[in-house]
Amino acid sequence: MKRSIGARTMIFPTPVLVVGSYDKEGKPNAMTVAWGGICCSQPPCTGISLRKATYSYGNIVERKAFTINIATEAYVKEADYLGIATGKKGDKFAAAGLTPVKSDLVDAPYIREFPFVLECRLIHTVEIGLHTQFIGEIVDVKADEDILGKDGLPDMEKMKPLVYAPEIRNYYGFGKFLGKSFSIGKAIRRA
Repeated sequence: MKRSIGARTMIFPTPVLVVGSYDKEGKPNAMTVAWGGICCSQPPCTGISLRKATYSYGNIVERKAFTINIATEAYVKEADYLGIATGKKGDKFAAAGLTPVKSDLVDAPYIREFPFVLECRLIHTVEIGLHTQFIGEIVDVKADEDILGKDGLPDMEKMKPLVYAPEIRNYYGFGKFLGKSFSIGKAIRRA
């Protein structure tokens, strides 16, 4: 029997997304967010939700662009730091030992050390409540060669992305391969 635990911000797991942006003076900033994901396939878009009080909020409004960088198990401490520190009071890239790279396509930096990056142009802003959702059109995806599989697409077991358990506030590593989507379920259809 299921027990109600109330209306909470819980979907398990959520991706650990590190959002890159520039401030008015061109200083790079990065912020870890848990509220985000793909929100449209054509055009390819992603949505992230931020509170107005964050430094990144103002940066994205100002520059109309952001990047999403996928942190890996090797960078769990850095990803956590980028979510608990503010860029208003210092250089988060320098403190975390990370390298900002200027995107050629959008007015936002990405993180050299993180192997997978979405470069996004802001196309919509939706006020929801405590959070504002920024919807960005994905203008390019960049991936390090060493995380790509034979098909030229990211291999999750090579990449080892972080996942997050909201409310519980824990990070986890990526699990093992279980089956091919749009295929493994066909065995049920045949039964």
